[in-house]
Amino acid sequence: MCLAVPVKVLEIISPTQIKVDLHGATAIISGVLLPEIKVGDFVLTHAGHAIDKISPEDAQALENTYQELWQALNE
Repeated sequence: MCLAVPVKVLEIISPTQIKVDLHGATAIISGVLLPEIKVGDFVLTHAGHAIDKISPEDAQALENTYQELWQALNE
């Protein structure tokens, strides 16, 4: 099973590299699969690659789900 994590695009470094906000930390991931993304967009990332653009609402819903899962696992 694969897990994709929602992140916000902070900077387009090059046509193939983007800086993202990953839960308060920054990471550099590949944007080669989504050349149309812009700063401020939300994307799903898996294995260091942006794999799909999503809405801010979907990103928040996924974050909420992951938080609920994390809390349930720690109970």
